[in-house]
Amino acid sequence: MGPSLPGALHKKYPNAYRQPGWMFIFPSSGICRHPFHGYWCRHHLHDSAIRKTLKQAVVAAGIGKPVSCHTFRHSFATHLLEQGTDIRTVQELLGHNDVRTTQIYTHVLGQHYAGTLSPLDTLPP
Repeated sequence: MGPSLPGALHKKYPNAYRQPGWMFIFPSSGICRHPFHGYWCRHHLHDSAIRKTLKQAVVAAGIGKPVSCHTFRHSFATHLLEQGTDIRTVQELLGHNDVRTTQIYTHVLGQHYAGTLSPLDTLPP
């Protein structure tokens, strides 16, 4: 038994399943026959498993707002910008081609996204 490897790699690297580089971070709980080669293998979790688990957690937590896996991406970007991370760094981490796409996250901050304040913002009320 081994991981589901593409092509003929299971023959070229018969002990690949013992090496961390070939292991899945989220492996399936069961084993099955490889659809092309017929050997017993373990695939990764299906994408929907994480979404289903997240939905159960949201219901159990009593969160009344819609939450998806993409919500974490928005939270990640927003928190980085709140901490003063450079917008170009956030752009690179999110894989945006255009910085204007990343700048969309700055509207939820309600302040300057780089953590810089205007001298007027420092005046007492």
